[in-house]
Amino acid sequence: LARRPPVQEMKTLLRVADLELDLMRRQASRGGQPIDLLPKEFTLLEVLMRNEGRVVTRTMLLERVWDFHFDPKTSVVETHISRLRAKIDKPFDLALLHTVKNMGYSLHASR
Repeated sequence: LARRPPVQEMKTLLRVADLELDLMRRQASRGGQPIDLLPKEFTLLEVLMRNEGRVVTRTMLLERVWDFHFDPKTSVVETHISRLRAKIDKPFDLALLHTVKNMGYSLHASR
């Protein structure tokens, strides 16, 4: 009999502190309050949440969110990060989305 590795379950609910992202329903909430996200903002947040606590570079975001395999020399990443930060951080006491100078962005609860 062939032994197969167990099928790895794909997470459908991502959580960082009180921020939740329901991948099946395509809904985001923080502290139980719904957050309206545009499709690219949702994908951007998903990438950041799947990499909780790790630095995600601008290049990684361009590839994973926009499917760009070159630098378009625009501020598309920075603009979307700013909009996302306004939705998930600004109304709350604890910031989750952090800029890592000269490296990228990291989503985590401040320690």
